[in-house]
Amino acid sequence: MSDANTRPGRRAFLLGAAATGTVALSPGGEGRASTAARSVPAQPPSFGTTEDSPKVGGDPANQNHSRLSRITRHNVGELGGAWHLNLEGGGETIAYQQSTCVVQNGVLYVQTTEQHVFAIDAKTGRIKWKTYLGDSPSLMRGVALGEGKVFSAAGDGSLYALDQDTGAPVWKRTLIPEAAASKGYLGLSGACVYHDGLVYIGSNGSQLGMRGRAYAVHAGSGEVAWTFWSCPGEGEFGNDTWEGDSWKTGGAVPWIHPAIDPDLGLVYWTFGNPYPRTDGSTRGGDNLFANSIVALDAKTGLRRWHFQSVHHDIWDYDNVCAPVLADIDVEGRTRHVVIYGGKTSHYYILDRRTGRPIRPVTETPVPQDAKQKTAATQPIPSGRSIIEHAPNFNDSTRPVPFYPAGPIFTPPTGRYTIIFPGASGGADWSYMSFNPATGWFYTGYGLVNTAFSNTRDEFANTVRPFGQYYDGGIAAIDPATNTPVWTHKLGWALSNGNAILSTAGRLLFQGHPDGTLNAMNDATGEVLWTFQCGAGIATAPISYEVDGEQYIAVFAGGGGLPYTDIPKGDHLWAFKLGGDIPPAKAPKPPNKRKDVLSAPVEGSKVNNSIILGRVWDDKNQKPGGKEDLVAQNAMSPTHLRIPAGTRVTFTNPRGNTSAHGAVSFWENEFDTGTLLPGGSHGHTFTTKGEFFYNDPIHPQSTGKIVVY
Repeated sequence: MSDANTRPGRRAFLLGAAATGTVALSPGGEGRASTAARSVPAQPPSFGTTEDSPKVGGDPANQNHSRLSRITRHNVGELGGAWHLNLEGGGETIAYQQSTCVVQNGVLYVQTTEQHVFAIDAKTGRIKWKTYLGDSPSLMRGVALGEGKVFSAAGDGSLYALDQDTGAPVWKRTLIPEAAASKGYLGLSGACVYHDGLVYIGSNGSQLGMRGRAYAVHAGSGEVAWTFWSCPGEGEFGNDTWEGDSWKTGGAVPWIHPAIDPDLGLVYWTFGNPYPRTDGSTRGGDNLFANSIVALDAKTGLRRWHFQSVHHDIWDYDNVCAPVLADIDVEGRTRHVVIYGGKTSHYYILDRRTGRPIRPVTETPVPQDAKQKTAATQPIPSGRSIIEHAPNFNDSTRPVPFYPAGPIFTPPTGRYTIIFPGASGGADWSYMSFNPATGWFYTGYGLVNTAFSNTRDEFANTVRPFGQYYDGGIAAIDPATNTPVWTHKLGWALSNGNAILSTAGRLLFQGHPDGTLNAMNDATGEVLWTFQCGAGIATAPISYEVDGEQYIAVFAGGGGLPYTDIPKGDHLWAFKLGGDIPPAKAPKPPNKRKDVLSAPVEGSKVNNSIILGRVWDDKNQKPGGKEDLVAQNAMSPTHLRIPAGTRVTFTNPRGNTSAHGAVSFWENEFDTGTLLPGGSHGHTFTTKGEFFYNDPIHPQSTGKIVVY
């Protein structure tokens, strides 16, 4: 829906409508401003949670803050497992889990990717009921509760209402019928949200060119109340920001849950990148409402205002992170704001009534490319970012050699170019937390480079270079100044679902890809306690109370980005003071360096030789018959294992037409130089270790040699 048919001027779109125990680590602080908290206005009564945590995000405002205070900085070392469940029978599940728990009246509700919805006694861990929603596995991010029902999306594009007491289906509404056959690429997405008779749910599928839509459904009947289309149709406000008919397949899907202001009657929804992701040549214009936050009338779906954070996105900079509502003090005046940001690591602090920034946002000239039809400017907020906006050759963001590299908003060309932050960098979709005790919001962040190309092949136009290191951490940001108070690197990229819970006990809780759950001092970020949960964590910890006892709960089930080897599982944990269930066995942690995906091949089976510019034929265990100048794995074999003392020969076969080479990074072990077709070079490996190398002519082609 749209509330206007006006065809506005281009720049007017910036603003639419006007082991258990105390660990006490000091995590390498990169301290910024003073850690003295400012005066904070009282938050609206509906913001924050107490004994219940009935919604993903905790409350309508997505503050992810609990007012419970029995667990504190002083006693958190006594926290231990109260109960533990393997929801899908234990072991590594077929897919990773992203469902955040919710709790109401002593019952915890959670979903699994395997399409089960559970109701569990939140005190004992006893399963009360389990309901199966079908055979279309999909990422589930959380249920909603309301009117005696549990609302859940399913992998076949349907929304279910289940009886809250029994789990029996009450109604089913298929919203995206083509989802069932899409193998997870189309469908409903994000956690369900219930408010005042309506259930809100978003969609995914931009990588297949689906036109994004956000739904509001009547909780009693399942009838659709309204649909907001993120790529406006003909005659609608914003349609002229899309060239020709590109809006019909424009993507811009709302794949994370919205926030709601009950007093204003507004729902705040964030919309993702346009389609094609990195080729803007066929969709000239700003491409509304991609990369935007839109305030919609909660009852009608009419647009009240919008703010676009990236114009004509060609970098997969979704900025779709769930928005957070808060009341803050700015120069002695209470401001009612919505906090919005994401992959760029730019945060926009907007008046939630009007969408206007409370601090200056400057339309800043950026690099141009006529073929890409780039926007002339991008909106840069005042304040300071939590990360730099260009690769740093002296730390973990250093780009893999031989790739062209550039800062944020460098236009992708036909050749892969490393740009920082990348498509999983910044804050991506890790849920933020606002803490009324400090007045700060907290976010996980990732230091992740991405190599971009403008090819139309949606499964090849963004890559994370093999051999690239990943890093990241947590940041506290003062929204009044839009400036980091402190940032801490924690050794992991924490931008993909590594949500943060703050509590009145002056603690922060956050899960990591290696399966650890940390408790931190909310004033300094110091890690006070850690617990191994058995699988990577890409969900939000929550807090609730039963019979006067405060609990912390988290679902540890793995994750998909940026690490491809995050340990999966089905571990649902609840913790309390004095809990005596010990930590899980630590799984193998993800590789902090982007690994090649090929199985290892023993050097003795291939005459200790590597053929350049050819993709390994795994079925026949030999190099492919054709030269490949694009693939990341155009080294045959890609993953070679040899004993120390072995001499390896690198060959550019005569059948190739291009020069090739192989240079190790960053260990500087070998360099073949440029090899013309028919050329070869040998190197003897005497040092044990792991050596990544790539082709200096076609740098995305990367291999790995393990010397044992």
